[in-house]
Amino acid sequence: MLTSVPELAPLTPGAARVLDAASRLFYERGIHAVGVDTIAETAGVTKKTLYDRFGSKEALVIAYLQHRDAKWRAHVADHLSRIPAPGTDRVLAIFDAAITWSDDYSPKGCSAINARAEIGDGHDGHPVFPEVARQKVWLLDVFTDLCREAGVADAAAMARAMMLLYEGAIVTVGMETFAQPFEVARGLARGLLTASASSASPLSTWSSSA
Repeated sequence: MLTSVPELAPLTPGAARVLDAASRLFYERGIHAVGVDTIAETAGVTKKTLYDRFGSKEALVIAYLQHRDAKWRAHVADHLSRIPAPGTDRVLAIFDAAITWSDDYSPKGCSAINARAEIGDGHDGHPVFPEVARQKVWLLDVFTDLCREAGVADAAAMARAMMLLYEGAIVTVGMETFAQPFEVARGLARGLLTASASSASPLSTWSSSA
């Protein structure tokens, strides 16, 4: 099931401290700005413990992204569980989940997007790129399933529109361009979903010409 939460390998207490410290530092300061010495000191462990548990800083970055993603998926699953019946409200539940998530967990925007921006062009073999791509494809697949369940005529096109609204909102959160971007995105998403019943809807026109 697309909304299931991935099972991650259990962590030893030392590894958990390292990951907690790294996650906080990577998100607040950036991946390149934080070295393993700072992570080990903040976690209260030795560098040897850090390398014994994760092998490399690169692997620690991937663990950071995967654990944040698992928490986000659990948050999404919780919101969807409150609206079991297929329909517009279930699609919009993704935006509702993002609204309640962003203030506490993503005040600087999306951790995956931020990591991707730091790493490079994605063609150098760095494992961050496929990890970020995997996370974004998962969300697009969720939108596609929810739109299909809701009876949207062109579920794939609508899901792409929902994804663009979501991604635009999460970037706007990080840039602080204007307040409450997810609320704005949710309103636009509702309008598109409502209009999708009409053959003359803007999405139908866009989809056929894309």
